[in-house]
Amino acid sequence: MIQEFFFDSREALQAAVVEYSLGVLQASLNGRDRVALLVSGGSSPELIYKQLAQADFPWNQVTVALVDERWVSRDHDKSNEAFIRRTLLTGNAKSAQLTAMKNVAATAADGQGLCDQAYRLLPKHWALAMLGMGPDGHTASLFPHAQGLEKALSPEAPLCVDIEAKQSEVTGAITERMTLSLPGLLKAERLALLITGQEKREIYEAAKAGDDIHGMPVRAVLQQQQVPVDVFWAP
Repeated sequence: MIQEFFFDSREALQAAVVEYSLGVLQASLNGRDRVALLVSGGSSPELIYKQLAQADFPWNQVTVALVDERWVSRDHDKSNEAFIRRTLLTGNAKSAQLTAMKNVAATAADGQGLCDQAYRLLPKHWALAMLGMGPDGHTASLFPHAQGLEKALSPEAPLCVDIEAKQSEVTGAITERMTLSLPGLLKAERLALLITGQEKREIYEAAKAGDDIHGMPVRAVLQQQQVPVDVFWAP
């Protein structure tokens, strides 16, 4: 279910992902009133989001929602919601709606139910989920051996699951997260995985080959046979 698109430069990757994303959204919208676009934080997609924001597209028919979130206030510099608001929900895309993960609950565990309810109110059709991958093999906030990971990977998991990651250089100090579960990710019609650099290329190849999904959770996404995964890589 994997299609690979490898490029010689990050600029070429960014241009291709912008065109691809608009095409997937348009195809999903055909004959429908509204679709959802699920997005990730991180530095890699920043320019992609900014270019998407300027596209002549019926953004008023799109609901943007997060793939995962740190359990921090919305004005925190590590907030994915804040990142999406200042990169994607600008320009022409300002008319898109946003469904956030962070809610009024004091903890992610307490807020899980409210988050799940909010995501069940998203448009029926989730056109695309845009994912990244960390050097530890995580995607979304599905971190290796995290508290909550087993639940999040279960076929019976709710759409949103609270996660307490094991602190590392990858997680940083903020280990309390909310994430789409594997069933939540697989609700999307397509998954796009964006990776850059030789190190991540090697991690990606290892993820395709191995079978320990708890040690490298991105494997659960790459090795499933339910939803197409389009992988974009550049040095």
